[in-house]
Amino acid sequence: MKQLIVLFMFLLSSAVFADNCDQVKEGFDGLYCLQKVYFQADKELNDSYKKLNTLIDAKLKKKLKETQLTWIQERNTECSWKDERGSFVNMDCAKNKTVSRTNFLNDRIRECKSTGCQPSEFNAP
Repeated sequence: MKQLIVLFMFLLSSAVFADNCDQVKEGFDGLYCLQKVYFQADKELNDSYKKLNTLIDAKLKKKLKETQLTWIQERNTECSWKDERGSFVNMDCAKNKTVSRTNFLNDRIRECKSTGCQPSEFNAP
């Protein structure tokens, strides 16, 4: 039982130190921080996608889904790779691509709410 408590305290202290993303001390802390930012960006992307999906007709929903799947393939191709050592993801690349896509979706939301959805704008990234 004592070993379990020591292990728990070690894990808790590691999490506390890793949460200090202003002063990253080593690579794994940096990865942890990038991962946190990426997960938040991915959540915002999903929220924007769902919101936009409620504002458009069936034809644009189909187009949005197609462009989203194409975007996912492009993000995966540009931000990840696999070799004999394993699979790798460049979290900074994935975060930047996700933020950019979220901005694109938010622009479409603003457009749909203000001047009406412009189908030609759904052809972009």
